[in-house]
Amino acid sequence: MVPGNHDVGHKVFFNLIFLSLFAVTIAVGSSREGSQSQDEVDVIYDSQLDLREIVFVIQSQRNSYHVRQAERRRADLLHQAESLSMAVPTVLLLHSLSDSEGDWSILPLLPHLSSTFKKNSSWILFLEEETNVRLTKLVQVLMKFDKSKEWFLGKPLYDEESTIIHHYAFAENPKVFKYPDFAASWALSTPLINRLAKKVREDPLKSDFTIDLKHEIALFIWEDGKGLRLTAVPELCTEPEDSPRAQHCATFLSRLPLCGEPAKKEDIFVAVKTCKRFHAERLPVVKKTWEKEASLLEYYSDHADPSIPTINLGIPNTERGHCGKTFAILERFVSDAVPETSWLLIVDDDTLISLPRLQALLSCYDAAEPVCLGERYGYGLSQGGYSYITGGGGMVFSREAVTRLMGSGCKCYSDDAPDDMVLGMCLNALALPITHSSLFHQARPDDYAKDFLAHQVPISFHKHWNVDPIAVFNTWLKDDIRSKTDGSNGSIKEEL
Repeated sequence: MVPGNHDVGHKVFFNLIFLSLFAVTIAVGSSREGSQSQDEVDVIYDSQLDLREIVFVIQSQRNSYHVRQAERRRADLLHQAESLSMAVPTVLLLHSLSDSEGDWSILPLLPHLSSTFKKNSSWILFLEEETNVRLTKLVQVLMKFDKSKEWFLGKPLYDEESTIIHHYAFAENPKVFKYPDFAASWALSTPLINRLAKKVREDPLKSDFTIDLKHEIALFIWEDGKGLRLTAVPELCTEPEDSPRAQHCATFLSRLPLCGEPAKKEDIFVAVKTCKRFHAERLPVVKKTWEKEASLLEYYSDHADPSIPTINLGIPNTERGHCGKTFAILERFVSDAVPETSWLLIVDDDTLISLPRLQALLSCYDAAEPVCLGERYGYGLSQGGYSYITGGGGMVFSREAVTRLMGSGCKCYSDDAPDDMVLGMCLNALALPITHSSLFHQARPDDYAKDFLAHQVPISFHKHWNVDPIAVFNTWLKDDIRSKTDGSNGSIKEEL
């Protein structure tokens, strides 16, 4: 991880501190009394902002690799403060705040953040493990906003078209609603934190599913038009550190090296779930795109076809759920029927995936640990629910995770139960953490904001609906990690 800029001297910071107060006008969104109006906002350079008034919350995870990344980010922030003779800020690791599985969804934590920090803090800044921060620049940016008012700050994303992952919200004009790119960091003023915490206490969260947290948090704060819209802050960036455009940024991303040698393809067993109905329609796409990158791959179906070949596990096809088939795959993985490998990848027959990029990502993880990796969703997180890996983007398990799961006796309650959610319940009962990577995608590229994908090297997408899947693969997934990150577009590519 490349640390933030440590070369900003004392004079720059203290010159900023002694800036005189003045106001400028910018456009942001809010209709709440006591907050800023949507059309005009008085932005005040507040010379009294102290670094101790900013609470940094790193959106960390329990897996050992992510703990190390988060600790490095915290150490960098503290080192910057000390080297600049600035007050040492509070830096929290999200995964360590409590044992609650729902903490990663942020909203259940608001009452704790409010009660702990409402007296001595002005801002809560959330950032991801790979988000670099220039502290002096960040203080300068936050001084533009009146800390006594409600603010929701970030780098805005928006949907080009209504999308299933956002429940087709704002279908008539999806671009009108903005939500924050977490990689750039996002900030809530303490007055807003306090009001939202009161709302959570008095009106418990009702949403069953957590799918795209950044969008759902923005909806919660927006309150059907009665609350705040996101205020765009240009200095909160996802630019690469070496980009000329990053010079004005308070936050930015680094070009991350591989953690080590990519996992060998012989160490990854690939299981493709299919059925007779899709043998002719979907499996040719797999064979024309990513199958050749797999060393060990089997197709599991309700019909054995030696020409493909497919294997019938004795589980009848179901229109939904596929829990019986998935658990049969898990049992087969730990049996003598297949070669022993460190990793198991389970995908659908309409999943598009880059195995070389997955190999690179797995270099960061220890297969001796119980690793369960993919795109994380949540169910009932505010009421003691659980996280799960959404299956369409691909589910990755270390052998240790599968061994513990199979040894627990956890089973499907029916063959057509939702396999990913049942797995989530089982893993939650075993206290095995779900590890999230935003590089796995449950939907198509068109279902995600362009700026969100611009700083990624994606590992997977899902669904052939209304797209040419071979073209999607060739556009988004064909090149290996090095050719993508060394390209001429200058975009940062994260998490590999």
